[in-house]
Amino acid sequence: MLGGLGKLAAEGLAHRTEKVTEEAVHAVEGVVKEVVEHAKEAGEKAIADAFKKAQEKGDKVVKEVTETMTNTVTNAVTHAAEGLGKLGQ
Repeated sequence: MLGGLGKLAAEGLAHRTEKVTEEAVHAVEGVVKEVVEHAKEAGEKAIADAFKKAQEKGDKVVKEVTETMTNTVTNAVTHAAEGLGKLGQ
């Protein structure tokens, strides 16, 4: 009789241990999933920020080049016009 009770108690303990282990695994899976999601969001934000900075830098370079070219062409045309004006005098 006691042997049967011992076996029953061992099976009950094994079942509870298995249940607690499953719950712990589910809890860890939830934490890992949350950490991965946060890492994904942080990575996406970092990439978006990098692209934004690159775009801003590119826009700044284009603006500077455009201004330089405009000034150069304006100066060349002005110089040419002054030269032509001197020839006509």
